[in-house]
Amino acid sequence: MNKNYKKLIPITGPSITEKEVDYVAKAAKDGWNENATRYVNLFEEKFSKYVGRKFALATSSCTGALHLAYLASGLKKGDEVIVPNITWIASIEPLYYIGASPVFADIEPDTWCMDPKDIERKITKKTKAILVVDLYGHVADMRAILKIAKKYKLKVIEDAAEAVGSEYYGKKAGSFGGVSCFSFHGSKTLVTGEGGMLLTDNENIIKKARYYNDHCKDPKKLFWNLGIGYKYKMSNFQAACGLAQLERVNELVAKKRKIFSWYKKYLSKVPGVSLNVERQGTKNAYWMVTAVFDKKYKINKENLIKKLAKCNIQSRPFFYPLSSLPAIRTKVNTPVSYDVSSRAINLPCGQNITKADVGTVCSCLVKYFGV
Repeated sequence: MNKNYKKLIPITGPSITEKEVDYVAKAAKDGWNENATRYVNLFEEKFSKYVGRKFALATSSCTGALHLAYLASGLKKGDEVIVPNITWIASIEPLYYIGASPVFADIEPDTWCMDPKDIERKITKKTKAILVVDLYGHVADMRAILKIAKKYKLKVIEDAAEAVGSEYYGKKAGSFGGVSCFSFHGSKTLVTGEGGMLLTDNENIIKKARYYNDHCKDPKKLFWNLGIGYKYKMSNFQAACGLAQLERVNELVAKKRKIFSWYKKYLSKVPGVSLNVERQGTKNAYWMVTAVFDKKYKINKENLIKKLAKCNIQSRPFFYPLSSLPAIRTKVNTPVSYDVSSRAINLPCGQNITKADVGTVCSCLVKYFGV
């Protein structure tokens, strides 16, 4: 792997066209005063329709959307929430903000989403909700999870940050549970630079989320605050970009699936390399192309990432188990999470990657493993 590739192959990256530039320019020109929320309102309306939800609240990040979702769902200090041990820390940080406690469940070995069987094992008298994460684009087993939630009378919150365009038995990711949240970070399939969205069919939840997101202002008295609130608002500029991206969402998702097909073709003949699955009844939008390497290779994923970097190829480690992070560090029994994480990395899959780029990445992997 000592060949010098001049072109950087980035891990992620959006597709920005003249449409996005034009929409943002229009927002800069006329998105003020009486039009101060025009593009935000349009983005909320059209995105909720795309997913199939009644109500939407655009936010500055998915982290902010999740914080509002937890508050609006009535979670409070001392409550326990079952969460997957594999996800980005932003999924659970807001639980700490409100004093709730995450309880870590294991993942399935193929979808890498939370294992419904382990969810049920982790439920206690303090459990109030389940946080479901659609990891790397695959929707979790919602039928099984919703059945468990109904049995134990638990709230369900869906973190669909990574799953724009994914589906589960004909329903879009983000259409499950009492409330769901998305991310439009610059690394995602649909981008606004930074940004997120809270979606729900529950009018009470959307009212509470909007209330908390506007400094808990009294709607009847100007500058009169009834509580301590927050401000996770999206700008008109971001929303204008999001609108343009949303009009291209089918194209963007199709490109992600095409990229995955290239990797699948090139790596199909390499023994001991497993990629993302697409379980029956689902559509995986493949936000990240992820490779899990057989134990026989005895990889060190940090070293592999460094080796790829020498070839001008960016990659990322599969998420570390949350319970292993210095910020959290607690003992839990989630063997699949620890096993898969130790043997997996995310490969370059930005919107502008070419088939030739994918071939270069795969060639470097083949040379590294000597197969």
